[in-house]
Amino acid sequence: MRRALTEAMRARDRNAVNALRATLAAVDNVEAVPLDEVELSAVADGPVRAGTTEVARRELDDEAVAGIVRAEADERLAAAAQLSAAAQEDRAARLRAEADVLAGLL
Repeated sequence: MRRALTEAMRARDRNAVNALRATLAAVDNVEAVPLDEVELSAVADGPVRAGTTEVARRELDDEAVAGIVRAEADERLAAAAQLSAAAQEDRAARLRAEADVLAGLL
């Protein structure tokens, strides 16, 4: 996805850039370790400020990433369906285009 984002940026494909950035952020959020699972006392006496630490991120398998991509695409399609007014048709079309970009990744 990161390579697709770079290509979309070069092509100035705004829909692809928006969809890919949001989806990469969603993946990053799922990979993050919740604060309550982090051992903060391990660095309290170290050279770093108390309460800061580095922890390994969770590693997601391909199925988990595909699930996130599907959820992001579904969210865009659902939002596009809600925008039925003519004044919002442009936004709905953008959301459908973003969903198409994400569907292409699957």
